[in-house]
Amino acid sequence: MGINQWPAHERPRERLISEGAQALSNAELLALFLRTGVKGKSAVDLARDTVLHFGSLGGLFGASLNDFCAVHGLGAAKFAQLQAVMELARRAIGEQLTAGQALSSPQAVKEYLRLMLSNKSHESFYVLFLDVKNRLIEAKEMFRGTLTHTSVYPREVVKEALARNAAGVMLAHNHPSGTPEPSESDLLLTRALVQALALVDVRILDHFVVAGCMVHSFAEHGQL
Repeated sequence: MGINQWPAHERPRERLISEGAQALSNAELLALFLRTGVKGKSAVDLARDTVLHFGSLGGLFGASLNDFCAVHGLGAAKFAQLQAVMELARRAIGEQLTAGQALSSPQAVKEYLRLMLSNKSHESFYVLFLDVKNRLIEAKEMFRGTLTHTSVYPREVVKEALARNAAGVMLAHNHPSGTPEPSESDLLLTRALVQALALVDVRILDHFVVAGCMVHSFAEHGQL
């Protein structure tokens, strides 16, 4: 039975309008994005099966075009729409950090980094360059590595910070195949970057490690 034949109070669109988006399940939210199902499946059924197929919403959002289109009922058009929605979300949170102090919105910083890093299949090292009021100047992927390792060069981070006249930075990288707890090499790298940037009067305000939906903050754990 199609969703339009469901009782009005059970339809995802009507429930979202009356109860708010937070009241809907992952499958119902995704169904609103998909709009239509396939033969024998409503949009909610297709959405539920899609999340199961990829293992999680993160797995779905990080799927390649070929993997996405391999699911019956999906295709290049929906893939493009999904990527556009995710990029809009990144830019919206980025605007918050540009307009206000990053330190006053730690949750916004974490959400921004989840959107940037949680779905990558390789290690990626980002630097968030901040002005004297801790507003975001730019977030840049500085280094990219493999599933388990990325080489980071402090002199390059210093050079980029000076080029942007940054007063401070936040560091971030992901652990695609692990937990958000920093490794010993992560701790050693952070100390080296603190020392290198201190020479040019640039402070490191935090270093985040993203693993799936989890984010570890060095500052919150007294590791800076």
